[in-house]
This record gives sequence, C-alpha cells and structure tokens, in this order.
Amino acid sequence: MKPADLLSAMKRTVEQLAAFNEMAKALTSTLELREVLALVMQKVSSLLLPRNWSLILQDERSGKLYFEIAVGDGAEVLKGLQLNPGEGIAGAVFSSGVARLVHDVGGDPSFAPRFDEASAFHTRSILAVPLLARGRVLGIIELVNGPTDPPFTNEDLTTLTAIADYAAIAIENARNFRRVQELTITDEHTGCYNARHLRALLDHEVKRAARFRHPLSLVFLDLDHFKSINDSHGHLMGSAALKEVGDMLISLGRQNVDSVFRYGGDEFAMLLVETDLDGATLIGQRICEAFRGRPFLQEHGLDARLTASVGVASFPDHAMSALDLIRAADFAMYAAKARGRDGICIAVPTTPDTGSSDFPAR
Repeated sequence: MKPADLLSAMKRTVEQLAAFNEMAKALTSTLELREVLALVMQKVSSLLLPRNWSLILQDERSGKLYFEIAVGDGAEVLKGLQLNPGEGIAGAVFSSGVARLVHDVGGDPSFAPRFDEASAFHTRSILAVPLLARGRVLGIIELVNGPTDPPFTNEDLTTLTAIADYAAIAIENARNFRRVQELTITDEHTGCYNARHLRALLDHEVKRAARFRHPLSLVFLDLDHFKSINDSHGHLMGSAALKEVGDMLISLGRQNVDSVFRYGGDEFAMLLVETDLDGATLIGQRICEAFRGRPFLQEHGLDARLTASVGVASFPDHAMSALDLIRAADFAMYAAKARGRDGICIAVPTTPDTGSSDFPAR
C-alpha cells in the first residue's frame, strides 16, 4: 500500500473510532430516541457520504415499515410512504435480517422502483443494513447513491453495520423505557391514562394556562347504571365495555392534544388544553350524543346500551388550581346525575381552596 493510501486509511479509521466513541457516550447519556437517532444518522452522513439515506422502522401496531428519518432528494415524499416487509431491497433486508450491498439496482429483481417514481430520484447503488436487537429486526438503515455517485464498497458495509449495532441498542433501550413509563401512567383495562397521571398532568397544565393566560377545561363523566352490565354479562364483558368507552372518548378528542383518563371504576375524564367553556361544553354534548347512538359489545354478540352523566369545568371560570378544577368538574358530573342522568351540567364558580392538597378519591 502506498504511503498516501495508508495515511488515508488510518485517517478514516481514526474518524470511525471517534464517531463510535461519541455514539457510545450518547447511548449512556439519554433515553430520548430522537436525540440518539439524530446523532447516529449524522455520523452515517459524515462517514459514508451517501447521496440519500434513511432510517426505516417497523410500526409495532400495523407491522408496516415507515421512514422515521429520510434525508436527500425527495425525502419529504418518502416520509409519507410505507412498505411491507419483503418489499424492495430494504424490505428484503428486514425480512431476512441480512445486509445487502447492491452496486447496480438495474439487475436486481428485489428493487422496488415506486419509491424512485415518487421521489423523482434515479437510484443506482444501495447499501441496506438491518437493525438487530436480541435476534429481532427493528428496522433498516438504507443508503442510496445515484448514477453519477460512486458505488458503495465492502468497507462502507462494515462501517454501516457497526453503526447499525449502536442504533439498534438505542432503539431497544428507548422503547423499553417508554413501555415502563406507559405502564406507570396507563390504566391496564382501557389503555387510557390513569388518575395518577391526570393529577400530575393537570397540575402542569394549570400552571401553564395561568402563565400564558390560556383556557383549559376538564370534562368528567360517569357511566349511568353501568353495574347492570356486570350483573347481566359478567365482569369480563364489563371490562370490554370500558375499553370500548375509552376508545370512543379518545376518538372524540383532538389527536395528540386532548387526553383521556379512566379516573376510577366507571368514571372517565378528558383534559382539553387551549379549550374554553364553550368548546368544552360542545365536547360534553358530543360525548352524550355518541353514547346514545352507539351499541357496545357487538363484537361479543351483545347489544349493550350506555349513557353518561357529564360535568364540565374550565380554568379560570370555575377554578384557579388543579385540585379545584377536578372538584368543580366532579361536582358538575354529580349534578347531571342528580338531574336524571344522560345529560351535561356546567360547573358553578367556586372559591379556590388553596389550603387543601387532596384530590377526590376514586
């Protein structure tokens, strides 16, 4: 090897070791998935200099593959696309768990041209490496070069495989951490958040609303005569009905904005950020109408009917603290129940009780 080539190889090795050391430090300093992946993919770009590159992960619910990160020509288009395991070179790598280095995709039957067509890019060379954790493929890192770019090499494959190992560890650790967090704040029967999380989140949102002078509303609801479902069909069907109620309430709120909680027993709550009393009252009315128009437990061969008594309270109209907002919505809900159920009541202004720190028990 010529001295110049040897020096270049040594420089590349030093750069790789420095990059790997930086990634290892990042893995031990944070469990935020996006932070670690951003660093990992930054190193992919600087070490391997691909024209386009992407991180493809599997949606744990649908099983489909999606572009978590996409950089390069047509990247924004790719972020909206999905592929099936086994589709294209990346899909084949996902299904097999074996890396692929393709110098010219024109002669490869696995290549799926629809992604080039969507992004208006012409692919020539592809390097795709699986993200492997405990024998399971979590996703793929894929590098793409065009006709005027140099093809990827076996040395590139070795480097990307090492980077993929770091990325797989980061993804698995972050997902495990997220699952543990979800277990502590999620109701096991409905998938909604639990009362503990409502208390913590509401305290934060009330402070935020007070600081920025934004409205905040809380809707409480109690299922009318829910005990009859347990008595007639058993507790398993009762739990199934609660799950359906939770799913319905989630569908009525704004995705990634409003939060739904199982407060206890057959009581639920909805936290509506940036929502005034009029908006919250409208949501309360929609909840009552949704119950009236929907049969429950049809998947179990039943036709159960439910209604709800709904209470609505808003900050700062009815309370100036998280505790008093919960109390106001709770009392309004009981007022709706006292009026004959299957209806909505609005809270009345109350004097804040700043001396108490206990939430209504459930």
